[in-house]
Amino acid sequence: MAAPTRADAPTADPAAEPADYSLTVSPDRAGPAIDRTMYGVFFEDINNAADGGLYAELVQNRSFEFSTVDNRSYTPLTGWQQTATGGATGTVQVVNDTERLNERNRNHLRLGLAGTGGAGAGFGVVNSGYGAGMALREGARYDFSVWARTDSATGTRLTAELRTTDGTTVSAPLAVTVRGDRWTKYTGTLTAKVSTTGGRLAVTAEGGGTVRLDMVSLFPRDTYKGRANGLRKDLAEKIAALKPGFVRFPGGCLVNTGSHQAYEAPDFERRRSYQWKDTIGPVEQRAVNANFWGYHQSYGLGYYEYFQFAEDVGAMPLPVVPALVTGCGENKATDDPALLRRHIQDTLDLIEFANGPVTSTWGRKRAEMGHPKPFGLTHLGVGNEENLPDQFFARFTEFRKAIKATYPDITVVSNSGPDDAGTTFDRAWQLNREARVDMVDEHYYNSPQWFLENNDRYDSYDRQGPKVFLGEYASRDNRFSNALSEAAFMTGLERNADIVKLASYAPLLADVRQNQWRPDMIWFDNQRSWGSTSYEVQKLFMNNTGDRVVPSRASTTPAISGPITGAVGLSTWATSAAYDDVRVTAADGSTLLAEDFSAGDFRWTRATGRGTWSVQDGAYVQSDAAAEDTLVTAGDTGWHDYDLRVKATKKSGKEGFLVAFGVRDSGNHYWWNLGGWGNTRSAVEKTVGGGKETITENGTTIQTGRTYDLHVQVRGRQVTLFLDGQKWGGFTDDKAAEPFRQVVTRDKGDLVVKVVNAQATPARTRIDLGTSKVAPTARMTTLQGAPDAVHTADEQPVQPRESTLRGIARNFTYTFPAHSVTFLRIKAG
Repeated sequence: MAAPTRADAPTADPAAEPADYSLTVSPDRAGPAIDRTMYGVFFEDINNAADGGLYAELVQNRSFEFSTVDNRSYTPLTGWQQTATGGATGTVQVVNDTERLNERNRNHLRLGLAGTGGAGAGFGVVNSGYGAGMALREGARYDFSVWARTDSATGTRLTAELRTTDGTTVSAPLAVTVRGDRWTKYTGTLTAKVSTTGGRLAVTAEGGGTVRLDMVSLFPRDTYKGRANGLRKDLAEKIAALKPGFVRFPGGCLVNTGSHQAYEAPDFERRRSYQWKDTIGPVEQRAVNANFWGYHQSYGLGYYEYFQFAEDVGAMPLPVVPALVTGCGENKATDDPALLRRHIQDTLDLIEFANGPVTSTWGRKRAEMGHPKPFGLTHLGVGNEENLPDQFFARFTEFRKAIKATYPDITVVSNSGPDDAGTTFDRAWQLNREARVDMVDEHYYNSPQWFLENNDRYDSYDRQGPKVFLGEYASRDNRFSNALSEAAFMTGLERNADIVKLASYAPLLADVRQNQWRPDMIWFDNQRSWGSTSYEVQKLFMNNTGDRVVPSRASTTPAISGPITGAVGLSTWATSAAYDDVRVTAADGSTLLAEDFSAGDFRWTRATGRGTWSVQDGAYVQSDAAAEDTLVTAGDTGWHDYDLRVKATKKSGKEGFLVAFGVRDSGNHYWWNLGGWGNTRSAVEKTVGGGKETITENGTTIQTGRTYDLHVQVRGRQVTLFLDGQKWGGFTDDKAAEPFRQVVTRDKGDLVVKVVNAQATPARTRIDLGTSKVAPTARMTTLQGAPDAVHTADEQPVQPRESTLRGIARNFTYTFPAHSVTFLRIKAG
C-alpha cells in the first residue's frame, strides 16, 4: 500500500499548470442498472492465438496435416526433422492411404526402418514446437501420447525424449512397445531436467520394418485448472483475472468466411467456415482447417473447450455461427436452400449440445465428453460483419425464426457490419429495428481521436429499440494513449448501460512472433505473456464495474478551434494508378500548386516510402499493383481554405485511388478513398496518430482505364467533394476530442468515481459527491504513464498503483494526474 495522499496534494508534474474542472454526483437519482455480464472477452484464432497459444499442445503439426492450402510455405513435415542415433538409418514419408487413422485424420507418418546401427539405435523424427521451440521447465511433467502401428511381428520399440536445440537429451527416455498393425494410442510422461525455451520432442523407433505414427502430442501436465487437452496456464489466468462476464467465440472473420459446406473427405484441402460439429469429440477424430488468417487450425481447441473455459472463468458463453453470407472482404451470399436448412439445424443442435439433457442426442455427446451438466447457453450470435445487409438479414431471419420456435428464451444476436457508420451500418440497423431484434453486434476499430470524440455515441440511441453488443472495438495501436482513449470511451459505455449490454475489446491474444493484427490485449511468446496497456485499462474497468450507474456531470475542456490545415497527397492501395493536372488554389483564387509533371516530380515527397512512382507519358504513375499505402505529398502543412483538383486513372489492381488533403505527415491526414475495400465502396477517412476512422462514405466504385476529375474543397472545418463535376458528399469535422471524461457507479454501497484525464495537463477538479454520508478516506487506484508507453515482455511500465486518499467529504478537490485513469472507491450512505 502506498503512502496516504491528501485530497488537495498536487500529484501532477509541477511544470504543467493544472486545468480546472468540476464534477457533480447525484446519488439520490437512479441511473441504469449494469448487468454483471457487461464486460467480457472475445476470442478469435487470429495472431496464432489457439495452436501455439491458448491451446497448450506443444507439438506443431502433430498430425502431419499442414498444407500449402494453409500457407504457401507449409508442407506436411512443417515443424519436423529427421533424427537418428547409434548409426540407425531409414526413410521418412508423409502418406495418405487406406491405412490412415480415420477419414478426418488422413495424413500420417510412415517410418521405413532399415534395421541398421547397434543395440538401442533409433531412427525417427524430432518436433521443434512453435516459434523458438518448446518452453520446458525443470522438474515439470509433460504428457506424451502417440497413435502408432507396426508391421513387425515382434513389435517395435518406440522411444520419446525431450531435447534442446543442439540435440542434448534433457529427460529420461520414455519407451513403449508398439504391437500390431492396427492403430493404438500409447501414452506416458516425460519430466524435464532443465529449463529451456528451445525444447524439442524426439520420437525414434528401433529395429526394422515399417512403423506408422499419427497425433504425436506433448502437453504440459500443469494446464489451466488441470484440464486434459487443456489451456496454457499463464494465458488463461490472465484472461480469468479480467473477471469476464462473457466469452464470445470462435470469431470474428473466422466464422463466416470460406466454404459453408460440411466437412467431406474429398474437400479436405479447402478452407471452410468454422462449423462447430467439426470441433468436438475425440481430438484425433476432429477435422482440421485452413485458418482465414493464413495458417493451420487443428481444432484441438473446440466448442467443448470454449464452453468449459467460459464456465471455468465464471463467464457466460456466447458462440457465433455463420449465416451463409461471407464478410471480411469476401462479400458473397450462398443461395442454397438445403445448405441453409442444414446450418439452421446445426445451430439448433448446438443449443441442444450446450443445454440439452443427457437423454437428448447432442446432450449425450456433451456428457460423453465429460460434462453431463448443461452449460447454460443464453445468447447466440448469427453472422459477423456482413457487408451485404439485405442478403444477411434474409438469412438471419430464418435462423432467428427457427431458434425462437424451439428455444424462445435464447437471445439471438444480429450485427451491423464492419464499421461504426455508413450505408451498410445504417441499412443493417434499419432492418434490425424494424424486426425488433433482441441485440445488435457492433464492431469498429478507430483512431484514439475518434474514441475521444464519441463518448456520447450511445446517448441518443433509441431506448425502446434493440440493445447493443459491442463485440469488437479498440483504438489502432497499443500505446498508453490508445488505452486512455478507450478508457474515456468506456465511461460512455457505462453511462449507457441500459443500451450497451455487452462489450469486449478485440483481439484478445497475439503471438509476438507471428501476428496479423495490432492492437491486441495480451501478447505472448513460447514462455512469457504480458498484458498491453489496454489490458490494464480493461482489467480496471472489468473488476470495478458496479451494479448501477449514479448520474453525474462534469465540466468540459475549452475547445481549440481552427481550420483544417495541411498539404496534399496522392496514394494507391494494391492498385496501379496515374495522376495528372494537380492544381491547388487558395480561397481567393491564387495558385498554391500547379503540377502537370512536365518538369518531373521534384515537388513531391514519398511520405511512406512505398510503391514505385515515376513520371510516364506526362502523368505521375504508381506502377506497383501490390504495394499498399503509397502516399506521396506536396505543398505546405500550413495550407488551409483551398481547392484541390486532380485527374486520376486506375490502371490495374484491386482498388481505386486515394487523394489526400490536410496532410500533416504520413500518420495525420485525410484522404478520399475511391474504390476502396476491394473496389466495393468509397469513403473519406481521417488518420490521426496512425489510426484511421471513416467520416463519410457511399457505394461508389471505380472503372479501370477511365479518367476521373476529382475536386476537394476545404473551407474552415467544412469539406465538400465533387466527382466529375457532381457533388459526391461532404462533412464538417468539428467534433471535440474531450480528454476529461468520467462516470460514477454504485458497487454494493460504494460510490466508484472513475475519471480519465487523457491530456498532458493535470486536471484540478472540484468534486461534489451530493451527500455528506461518506467515509473520510477512499481507496484509490491509478493508471498513469507516458502516452507513448508500450508494454513488452521485459517492461510493463503502466501498472495500477493503489493508495489511500484522505480528506473525502461532500465537497473536496483532487488533481487528477496528466495521462491517467483514476478510480476512487468511496464508502457512502
